[in-house]
Amino acid sequence: MNLLRAFALAALMVALPATAADAPLPRDSVYQLPVQLTDHAGTTRPWSALRGQPRLVGMFYTSCQYICPLIVDSGKAIERQLSAGQARLGIVLISMDPARDDPAALKKVVDQRKLDTARWTLASPPADEVRSVAGVLGIRYRALADGEFNHTSALVLLDADGRILARTEQMGSKPDPEFVAAVKQALR
Repeated sequence: MNLLRAFALAALMVALPATAADAPLPRDSVYQLPVQLTDHAGTTRPWSALRGQPRLVGMFYTSCQYICPLIVDSGKAIERQLSAGQARLGIVLISMDPARDDPAALKKVVDQRKLDTARWTLASPPADEVRSVAGVLGIRYRALADGEFNHTSALVLLDADGRILARTEQMGSKPDPEFVAAVKQALR
């Protein structure tokens, strides 16, 4: 390549705007929390790697027989309220029980609940980071002696940069209409 061509290419590269993923995170982004998540496929990546699209985020644990299945049902119910053009909503459920929720346990829930992995991510943080994740999402929990957890059941709507836009604690197959409206607005 001649010198003039190389100079022109270098100038073009400098002139290109940075992508949104290259821009600094907003100060109020939950993705500011430097935590690694290991998903149902066994892939470990920074939580901030989820940046780039609106997401519903909640916390759960796979051995829960009571409210956690309703959290999954709530995510599915919200998906059903969206048009085909709004299908880019990501849903992330983060385990509060990483000691038991390894990739195989997470994958089992993905398979049993027929979750579309193009949109759904089930993941676990390191055990010493669970409390930090719960804190930024406003989820309260405590481990019980029998291995179960008492916990807040909520879905939190994040914008593409990880800022909290809305929250619902209404779980089940009939989603909170105000929350669904906030999701639709975020996807516009």
